Amino acid sequence: MGRLFGTDGVRGLANESLSPELAMRVAAAAAQVLSRGKKRPVAVLGRDPRASGEMLEAAVTAGLTSVGVDVLSVGVLPTPAVAYLTGLYDACFGVMISASHNPMPDNGIKIFAAGGHKLDDAIEARIEALIAEGVTVRPTGAGIGRVRGDYTVEGTHERYVEHLLESTGQDLSSLTVVVDCAHGAGAEVAPQVYREAGATVIAINAEPNGLNINDGCGSTHLDNVRRAVLEHGADLGIALDGDADRCLAVDAAGEIVDGDAIMAVLALAMRDAGELVDNTLVATVMSNLGLHIAMRAAEITVITAAVGDRYVLEELRRGGYSLGGEQSGHVVFPRFGTTGDGVLTGLRVMARMAQTGRSLASLASVMSTVPQVLINVAVSDKGAVAVAPEVLEAVAEAERILGETGRVLLRPSGTEQLVRVMVEATDPAQARQLADDLAKRVAAV
Repeated sequence: MGRLFGTDGVRGLANESLSPELAMRVAAAAAQVLSRGKKRPVAVLGRDPRASGEMLEAAVTAGLTSVGVDVLSVGVLPTPAVAYLTGLYDACFGVMISASHNPMPDNGIKIFAAGGHKLDDAIEARIEALIAEGVTVRPTGAGIGRVRGDYTVEGTHERYVEHLLESTGQDLSSLTVVVDCAHGAGAEVAPQVYREAGATVIAINAEPNGLNINDGCGSTHLDNVRRAVLEHGADLGIALDGDADRCLAVDAAGEIVDGDAIMAVLALAMRDAGELVDNTLVATVMSNLGLHIAMRAAEITVITAAVGDRYVLEELRRGGYSLGGEQSGHVVFPRFGTTGDGVLTGLRVMARMAQTGRSLASLASVMSTVPQVLINVAVSDKGAVAVAPEVLEAVAEAERILGETGRVLLRPSGTEQLVRVMVEATDPAQARQLADDLAKRVAAV
């Protein structure tokens, strides 16, 4: 069996590489590893609205109950809601069925440990080993797990909404926002939260039917939200992905405000409020050099982590920091959640706008994006190629040429036999030339 877990759970084409049988095995193995020795363990289970989620929810439920786990099924909710509820209900672990921003035919299984925390590599390895060996714990009779429908799962939607609204007391009645819900898990929650916070809300792509999730909409397709912002004269637009754990924004002129710019805005807001622990922001190696320059000017330290919001969270927990995220729009506020939360991120951005009376374009202007070139190079052995002496020599030479005016990053893909070549430079032509030269060197190995 090859590696099952990628950068964000187990993901694949539903009913093919991610079959109901595999979903049952993953759920049962995870339950044995994460049940903390409890006689009657409990797991929170949620999903996004894609059609295959119904099938996989049944399979995961079967896998969990077959090894004696009671299931609190919370239905269609964002990934960060499932993480939050896992902690709120003191469950042994949580399971979210979603493929995030992937097309509808894909699906995935994300697993949270107690407290709603993402799994570390060691725990994922233990689960994979148990899947390979085969689960042997099979209770019978009263030992079989049950699907809980009692009072504990009533009002889960409302509990999450209340939790988000408590993250800021700022009145947003001065703002009009377009929210693109990607026909996903945030289609009901996001408009409700923003309206209850006082904003005038125009919701688009908020009618999930199981087949239309992420279909030409959401955070990976920003043309819809840009058009709607201009059409309605809105102050900003927020575009969620399918499971609402991340968002991107557009300003009143329809210009894109990516995750790096969002982090810059929020870091300054938290610094001014005395909430930015050690004046430190955690980003990933993929964040633009412009973010580092802007934060340096604001006397904010940037710590870099590997790609993936779970690695950002590990750094946040290690240092006790209060803000981190990714260029893709995953932003983590450890005080309010254990994973990226697109709805919360949008709420905090709007709170900063309302508090300062400044437009999003004005706030985001603190950061200027340095031109970036990214090339994906297909290789036969991504691990070996990335550390080949001739490749490392080429990287060192490119770094020497750039000096303080840019940077180079080579990163093996987490899911494919690719090496990602990234070059940033204040001179776009130089960035392109160096990236092309490095990509050729990588391909030749």
